Amino acid sequence: MSQPSDAAALATEWDTRYASFADSIPDLAPNKVMIDEVGAMQPGRALDIGCGVGAEAIWLASRGWTVIALDVSAVALEHAAQRGRHAGVEVQWVPASLEHFAIPVGGFDLVTTFYPALRHSDTQTAQRALLTAVGGSGTLLAVHHADVDAEKAKSYGFDPADYLSHDDVVELLDDSWEVRMQRRLPRAIPAGPEGQHTHDDVVIARRR
Repeated sequence: MSQPSDAAALATEWDTRYASFADSIPDLAPNKVMIDEVGAMQPGRALDIGCGVGAEAIWLASRGWTVIALDVSAVALEHAAQRGRHAGVEVQWVPASLEHFAIPVGGFDLVTTFYPALRHSDTQTAQRALLTAVGGSGTLLAVHHADVDAEKAKSYGFDPADYLSHDDVVELLDDSWEVRMQRRLPRAIPAGPEGQHTHDDVVIARRR
């Protein structure tokens, strides 16, 4: 099935970005938040949304999780698959956005998304898919950049207002969730073209 034109355009955009720098990305350890929050969990089925070159998905698989990893960029997934083979783990790499992914019945035990690019829409497709992906008693781990400078982001062709923020995700979680948050968690290594991302906002939510 072909993707809608807007999804295809988005995939092309991210392919171009990853083609410019993916070869230079070292084999990084997964985000420390992942290790701290998931390390003691019983492995099950996991969905990693916007996996990039796969550090978190590969780590999950190495810990015994059955992992599906999504990204709109085929270039990113090619690098991720190579790294997965080198690590000796199996991950199902899927070229799709969350909005165009067929979530299996029952969802996942763990849904992770690091610095997601989930778009706002009138139909709230991304919001509904994010919640549907988390199965009964499942856990959602979402990490966003804190203190985003909107004008600087726009200079790189990314308008934060177009995407779900940390606050947007938190607003989705009603009393049926057990929620923990951490604002402005310092990063060990700054991210971004100018090292501008120095802190993260984190939400960990489990269905009751």
